[in-house]
Amino acid sequence: MEQLDERKEIILNAIIQNYLETGEPVGSRTISKSYLNLSSATIRNEMADLEELGYIVQPHTSAGRIPTDMGYRFYVDHLMAEKDKEVSQMQELMFEKTGKMEKLLKQVVKVLANNTQYASMILAPSVISNKVKFVQISNVDDNHVLSVVVMEGNLVKNRVIEVEKPLDNETMLKLNMLLNTNLNGLTVNDINLSLISNMKDQAGVHEEIVEQVLKSVADTITDDEDLEVYTSGATNFFKYPELSDSEKAKDLINAFEEKKPLAEFIQDVENESDETGIQVYIGNDSSIKTMKDCSVVTATYELGEGVKGTIGIIGPKRMDYANVLDNLKNLKSQLEKAVNGSPATDIVDSDSS
Repeated sequence: MEQLDERKEIILNAIIQNYLETGEPVGSRTISKSYLNLSSATIRNEMADLEELGYIVQPHTSAGRIPTDMGYRFYVDHLMAEKDKEVSQMQELMFEKTGKMEKLLKQVVKVLANNTQYASMILAPSVISNKVKFVQISNVDDNHVLSVVVMEGNLVKNRVIEVEKPLDNETMLKLNMLLNTNLNGLTVNDINLSLISNMKDQAGVHEEIVEQVLKSVADTITDDEDLEVYTSGATNFFKYPELSDSEKAKDLINAFEEKKPLAEFIQDVENESDETGIQVYIGNDSSIKTMKDCSVVTATYELGEGVKGTIGIIGPKRMDYANVLDNLKNLKSQLEKAVNGSPATDIVDSDSS
């Protein structure tokens, strides 16, 4: 297949896209009006070259052109390469953002512990709207396909799917169109048995791939491994007589450092948080029983696109609530600004009381 220059590629793509939409032969004037700032004469010359090269054909005299099998092959190969590039770029961006976010959250939680002299924790941001934004499958090798599911907030989940034989590009394109047409904009709750059955029927012999992609969608939302909790200041418990008893302190530190119960508690906080995002849990208000002698104050931060997380401070019931609330509001605001473009160094270890 001969390499095409940029202008010919654009014109060929325009012809194919127009033909896919209308089913009618495409003329030079249609391309000129709809796609390019070129004269009809220039486009006709390029179309003649594309016809000579075998990418398009004129079905009738004086009619427009339609793509040949060779033209479709060019379109599919380049479309798949473009989508693979988009996914790779998105993954690279997410890896970069993840590293910066982890550093920022560790800084925030340390600042809170130092400023308040209480224990502090923060749950990394997660997707709450759970809508599918984009799905892409691509060949890894002859027996494996990579599924990439992107949710709102650009949360990415990869899954390697085993296949009996390699998938050609036309099949891959059809499966990607099937998945995106049916799943884009849906939440997990929207994906019902009827939709799944219909998608599997359309996928035919490739129904297992559809099933595995749907599992990736579910895993993106429910996988506990994605719940990152950062903590700091556990030794501050010893500063308060009512908490410094050896057994109490041991239980508190164990509960504080046990990530899963903390994550579950904070997620419950996120689900019930009010408009201000500030909640105060005194004694048995907290679902973590070993913290019955403590107060827990939390603030929910939002980063847009259905993404939010929670900051928490744990101390004795006689904590300085005014100082804690000031610190939480300040750090919540700075965190949101930092994620939206301000440098993380704006969050400094200073006493805000």
